[in-house]
Amino acid sequence: MKIEIPEFEKARVLVIGDVMLDRYWYGDTFRISPEAPVPVVHIRQTEERVGGAGNVALNVHSLGAATSLIGLVGNDNAATILETRLQDVGVKAHLLRAANPTITKLRVIGRSQQLIRLDTEEPFAEKNFTELFATYEKKLAESDIVILSDYGKGTLRLCEKFIARARKSNIPVLVDPKSRDFSIYSGATVITPNLTEFEAVVGHCKDDAEIERKGLELIRKYSFQAILITRGAQGMSLICNDAKAVHLPTRAQEVYDVTGAGDTVIATLAAALAAGEEMVDAIIFANAAAGVSVRKLGAAAVSVAELRRAMQKQQDPWAGILSEEHLLQEISDARAHGEKIVMTNGCFDVLHSGHITYLEKAKGLGQRLLIAVNTDDSVRRLKGKDRPVNKLEQRMLVLAALRAVDWVVAFSEDTPERIIHKVAPDILVKGGDYKLNEIVGADFVQSYGGKVVIVPFEDGFSTTSMLERIRGEK
Repeated sequence: MKIEIPEFEKARVLVIGDVMLDRYWYGDTFRISPEAPVPVVHIRQTEERVGGAGNVALNVHSLGAATSLIGLVGNDNAATILETRLQDVGVKAHLLRAANPTITKLRVIGRSQQLIRLDTEEPFAEKNFTELFATYEKKLAESDIVILSDYGKGTLRLCEKFIARARKSNIPVLVDPKSRDFSIYSGATVITPNLTEFEAVVGHCKDDAEIERKGLELIRKYSFQAILITRGAQGMSLICNDAKAVHLPTRAQEVYDVTGAGDTVIATLAAALAAGEEMVDAIIFANAAAGVSVRKLGAAAVSVAELRRAMQKQQDPWAGILSEEHLLQEISDARAHGEKIVMTNGCFDVLHSGHITYLEKAKGLGQRLLIAVNTDDSVRRLKGKDRPVNKLEQRMLVLAALRAVDWVVAFSEDTPERIIHKVAPDILVKGGDYKLNEIVGADFVQSYGGKVVIVPFEDGFSTTSMLERIRGEK
């Protein structure tokens, strides 16, 4: 099934809000300080990430939309780091320098436990907002949609003015609200509070019906077109003034970290709307993107490839199982979007954790992972008459269900050389202790500049030994 991803590259999104630098110091702690009852942390690693409205901009840009960012920063090294990180990926950053320091959050982490967070922030001066609004007016003419990313740090103190100016030009405005006073967002097209933020304004809601009723009251009171409420494990709810409410279930199979999920939602929603999608379709894409986001550690952007894969799995659990003809069409489409194709092959008869680790590593080498799987007759010729244990259809379905896997295709020959020539992968991966000259297709892949990567299997995992244990042979 072909998923029609929005034409994000046609969208022009302007993000304005609280831009900040997130710093992480990781270390080991083995003792308590003699000076005070606090742990002593020996710093081993440091990390710096673009945070706040900057992370929203990174999420928009990751989908391929033209992205501009406006914010206030200090005249310091933190601001330079932010500008460099944003410019390196292609976000057009208009960060206005102020006398006070850049908003910074420093988290000290010992043994995977956050021990303390140190924030640096001061109120911006009135003159900074005059320059900020002038820059906003200039960039507005080049934008299809605006995101106001409010982290409560003061950049959006002219919130009503930003909204009114955009709506005067018939440009939609999406707001990720922090304030409990929703009147400052009056006239916004859509606001996207999480359930906690929504209930902080309207009070506790016992069921969907009450959420809908109170949401409609806010819409009518503050002239919103819609409210999109993100509800964690309960998915999200879209409430509109002139249409039936839509409640979407969560799409995440595993949740590792909800950090930045709200940024992903509003970024995807804005990019989809700017690309011409209807509201309900746009939130379906946003919901799928959120499901990908929470499976990642930290605030992470979602790519078009990941979004397409998530949408495919939602609509059809067999979506990744393709004929050769359909596979080549999908590969052509992926390459048109600049995605790198990784390919591996095998029998994958009895899947174990060693396989999963191997496939995760393979997927990490590019954007799309293709597995070519031996047919049943091919497996029998290679492994013996008592194999495979699982039929081809079963093996392919299990592989297609894995989060790392995009496509699965069958081949009937003893080697995958023919299909490797058809696919011409950017990276050919083989697991185990192979030597380069033993890998089928390696010479062909290298002939056009492709890479061949050998990923060793984890010790202690083998399909053959597993079957021997099951049969009582070991």
